[in-house]
Amino acid sequence: MLLKEYRICMPLTVDEYKIGQLYMISKHSHEQSDRGEGVEVVQNEPFEDPHHGNGQFTEKRVYLNSKLPSWARAVVPKIFYVTEKAWNYYPYTITEYTCSFLPKFSIHIETKYEDNKGSNDSIFDNEAKDLEREVCFIDIACDEIPERYYKESEDPKHFKSEKTGRGQLREGWRDSHQPIMCSYKLVTVKFEVWGLQTRVEQFVHKVVRDILLIGHRQAFAWVDEWYDMTMDEVREFERATQEATNKKIGVFPPAISISSIPLLPSSVRSAPSSAPSTPLSTDAPEFLSVPRDRPRKKSAPETLTLPDPEKKATLNLPGMHSSDKPCRPKSE
Repeated sequence: MLLKEYRICMPLTVDEYKIGQLYMISKHSHEQSDRGEGVEVVQNEPFEDPHHGNGQFTEKRVYLNSKLPSWARAVVPKIFYVTEKAWNYYPYTITEYTCSFLPKFSIHIETKYEDNKGSNDSIFDNEAKDLEREVCFIDIACDEIPERYYKESEDPKHFKSEKTGRGQLREGWRDSHQPIMCSYKLVTVKFEVWGLQTRVEQFVHKVVRDILLIGHRQAFAWVDEWYDMTMDEVREFERATQEATNKKIGVFPPAISISSIPLLPSSVRSAPSSAPSTPLSTDAPEFLSVPRDRPRKKSAPETLTLPDPEKKATLNLPGMHSSDKPCRPKSE
């Protein structure tokens, strides 16, 4: 298990970001989805938790097959996806990722939002007071993102909001900018496989960090699109976009409920709470790759010749004789 705490500041207030994060997740998911690939929304409905109160439950499937390297596509099911379950009690949320094909793998993200510049060192004392963790600040203006995701229109150093006048952030902006808020995210990654655990958990944290950076940059860069929205309006945008996204990836749209009472009582479905999050998408780490030019096993037959049924001949395997030893699989 590898635990890290990420702190991402935004030139917004917590109340403003309640709308912004819902808008950003829906739009980003739709942009990143294509037929057979992307984010399918399975459930999106309100519910009530006895401890946290009213919230919103979402379940999604993130389809990743084409984003896997060839060696992985050879061993995973043709339809491969990661399940995301989220319970949003904004400004307190939790998101969980699991994969039935990898039962020893999971990501748990607990989030709290506060109107400050990331200065609360005890925000997770109730959840992880005695657990060792690294604190990582993410700067949406100055931290580098992977080149393939860069868009000048989404760069906070260049973007300036027409509706709020905020933007064109410079180095050190967090020290003086008003308003300012911080997303505190406690991220636990587990991959309990001997020999690979440390490297895979470190790699997944790198992916998570990139996703958090990109998502928060987009939430601010799209501020003029969502700034005047009400909660009812952003929920309607979310519903319509989710149905369009499901159709885009080739699945039937689910019955998405925004205002109805949940089918199951909260006592049956109590679970970690979480906001929706950006689709998980990246290439496999280099240390999990295999050489492209693998030597062919010389003992394997090039062809398989079937007998003519009229001649009732025996099965003939070219290159095999009675004295040949059987081909054994190469021990890894």
